[in-house]
Amino acid sequence: MTHGFSLTDDPWLLLPSAAGGPAQERSVRTALLEAHEFGDLVAELPTQRPAVFRQVLLPVILDALGRPADEREWMSWFSTGQWSREQRLKLEAYLDAHRGMFDLFDPAHPFGQVAGLCTAKGDTKNAGLIVATAATGNNVPLFASRTEGDAFSLTPAQAAHWLLHTQCWDTAAIKTGAVGDPKAKAGKTTGNPTGPLGQMGVTLLVGTTLFETLLLNLPAGAPPTSIDLPQWKRREPADPRSAATPQWQVRVPEGLLDLWTWQSRRIRLFPEATDEGLRVTRVLVAAGDRMPHTPETEPHTMWRVEPTGGRKPGGSKGVTTLPRRPLRLQPGKAAWRGLDALLAPERQSRDAGEKTSGFATSKLLDQAGGLVPELGKAYPLRVELSGVAYGNQSAVIDDVMFDALPLPLAALEVDSDVRSALIEVAEQAEQLATTVNQLSADLRRALGTEPIPWDKGQRPGELVLHALDPLVRRLLAGMRGVDDLERIEAGQLAWEELAWRRSWEIADRLLQAVPVGAFVGRSIPQGEGKPERTYRVPLAEASFLKRRAEILHRAAAVRRNNGNHDNE
Repeated sequence: MTHGFSLTDDPWLLLPSAAGGPAQERSVRTALLEAHEFGDLVAELPTQRPAVFRQVLLPVILDALGRPADEREWMSWFSTGQWSREQRLKLEAYLDAHRGMFDLFDPAHPFGQVAGLCTAKGDTKNAGLIVATAATGNNVPLFASRTEGDAFSLTPAQAAHWLLHTQCWDTAAIKTGAVGDPKAKAGKTTGNPTGPLGQMGVTLLVGTTLFETLLLNLPAGAPPTSIDLPQWKRREPADPRSAATPQWQVRVPEGLLDLWTWQSRRIRLFPEATDEGLRVTRVLVAAGDRMPHTPETEPHTMWRVEPTGGRKPGGSKGVTTLPRRPLRLQPGKAAWRGLDALLAPERQSRDAGEKTSGFATSKLLDQAGGLVPELGKAYPLRVELSGVAYGNQSAVIDDVMFDALPLPLAALEVDSDVRSALIEVAEQAEQLATTVNQLSADLRRALGTEPIPWDKGQRPGELVLHALDPLVRRLLAGMRGVDDLERIEAGQLAWEELAWRRSWEIADRLLQAVPVGAFVGRSIPQGEGKPERTYRVPLAEASFLKRRAEILHRAAAVRRNNGNHDNE
């Protein structure tokens, strides 16, 4: 007989003190009640963080306390820096009343699982199946230090994290067919989508303490309806939406509680007593509930507004009813390169055109933008973006993406100078990368070879973006609390001066590597009726310098006024 593991009272969440002390494992009870005393949640993999927040911490708060009715009430909660005595008592009472529902190994209602889940043959799989970084089946991560044959032994704390992670991010395709799943055939269930967070780039807001982070990720609005319940309250077998049976549904979430605790898989952990203590060594992962699409109530994603295709927005009072899709992250692309979407508040989202997409930021960032006067422009908000890139029909994990940005709150204000400046900086960086790629293409043509294809190999523009990355991040942090136009301009000029030099360093490397023959150049036909175009090194260099001066116009103006040479 194994002992239980209570998520509410046993330590499993790794949290440092807000003052910066060493991280220690804490229970949900301690983490929530003393949230103001802790810093950032520490996780083995960045994608575990939103899983813990959405599957446990945020829904407990929402179910126990409701949510602020509007931004004014939200600010009254936030400004105290910790729970009020009344809120604390409500949280304590909730955790006491529902303690049995949070036992990871409860024989009747194990948390986030289905008791007695089994296959017709009684098969189970290595616990590595729920570990995203482990080699299992078709999922063999690059440079994995383990093989599928290695035995996995997870502590209860590790098993809890990977259980939540699987519900949020699991791969798609075939899953084990469980007894009691009417749609299982030949011991398998097909057509499974990825976990719900795998459909989007997750935007998590981070404050200075765990308490602030929790509230920054709690949207204000109407309280949950009577049918919007977390998965631990949907355990009755007779309930068609029950999370406690092998049967699953294709349906739309009833609200935030249902959405955050979505059971995309039916799972069972098999614990056993070992010399090292209680360990999970075997698991069973079967098909779970499927969302037909990500609902617009989803607060943790940015959105791509589809092109209108000639259709006009509809709805009452001018409310746009254009279709939206969650914005996904791109592997290897820094978060600041998507500032146009990150800083597109609902109150002034970038509209979609007939053939062009529009953007809208996450509901939580939009909410923070509406609270800039109350929070203060110097508030050190951080935005974390995480996502998973799947491969081979989404049946394997190719890459786990994560980036964190210091984001000046003023940038979330409509028509703010800081917002305009940051978007301009991001655009300048992209334009410099394009200009260096053009230089490379012209030099290759001068040699009589073809330019590097945009989708093959590493083009030198990527080196530019890599070199500019720390400069953009420094500027983002430096813009916190700045609202004076003169200081904003000074910051932009400083950025341009550094970008001027960094872009030239990479361009100069390309020029230095060119053989002498490229100086003679090549004349290449441009098509019928058009004159030939000559490509030579001096022409390519002159074109680069001219374009760089147009992009970094402030730095160029300073040089003209001082009589400096192009690359000083």
